Amino acid sequence: MLGYWSALDAPVATERIARLGYDYVCLDGQHGYLGYPGMLGALLAVAAAGGTGLVRVEANDITPIGRALDAGASGVIVPLVNSPEDAAAAIASVRYPPDGHRSFAANRSGLRPAEANARNVVIAMIETPGALSALDAICATPGLDGVYVGPSDLSLAVGGAFPMDPAVSTEFEAAVERVRTSAASAGIAAGIHTPNGATAARRLAEGFTFASIASDLSHLEQAAKGHLEEARKG
Repeated sequence: MLGYWSALDAPVATERIARLGYDYVCLDGQHGYLGYPGMLGALLAVAAAGGTGLVRVEANDITPIGRALDAGASGVIVPLVNSPEDAAAAIASVRYPPDGHRSFAANRSGLRPAEANARNVVIAMIETPGALSALDAICATPGLDGVYVGPSDLSLAVGGAFPMDPAVSTEFEAAVERVRTSAASAGIAAGIHTPNGATAARRLAEGFTFASIASDLSHLEQAAKGHLEEARKG
C-alpha cells in the first residue's frame, strides 16, 4: 500500500490529494498543523474523495486516539511506543470493551463496537532505542496490526548526530531491516515513512507492506522552490 502524509490544515488540498489514488492519507496530529477541527475537516475531505484516512496521533493516550477514531479515522499510528506494554495500551485505547477501554459515543464512522474493533487498525511507531531493544516483543503484542518506521528519530536512536546522519547509515539500514523482518515473523504489517516515490518503491521492493510519501508541506516548498529557481535562471 502507498499512502500520503498530510501536515497542513487545508481540506481542499487534502481532498485533491486523496483523489489521486493513494491507498490512504495519514494526517499528522503529532507534528502537523491541524487542531481537532482541522483533523475533522481533513477526514471529511478524504471521505468525500472516496479515500481512507489515518491519523498519527499526538500521544499514546486514550483521549487523542478516541477523538481521532470518533472523527472518522480508519486507524491510528501511535508514536513513541517503547515496549509491549505501550503497544498493549495503544491497542486497548482503539478497541471497545470487552477487547479494550475505548468509550462509546455517536461518531462519524457509524460502526458498531464489534465492527469497529475488527476494522480500526492500530500501528506502533518504531523510532527509539527502547523500541529497538523490545522490537520482537512489540511486534508480538496481541491485537497489533502493524509497525511503522519513523526514519528521522530512528536515525537518532542508532547514534546519529542529526536526523538521517550519513555517518550512521549502516546502522540505520540494519535497524530498518530488523523492523521489517520482525514484523514479518509476527505476521503483522511493516510500514515506513519515505521522502519520495522512488524511495517508497525501493522500500516496498525490500518487503515493507506499506509506505507513506513525504508530506504536503514539504512538496509545496519543493515545488515553489523549483519554479522560483527556473524563473530566475530564465
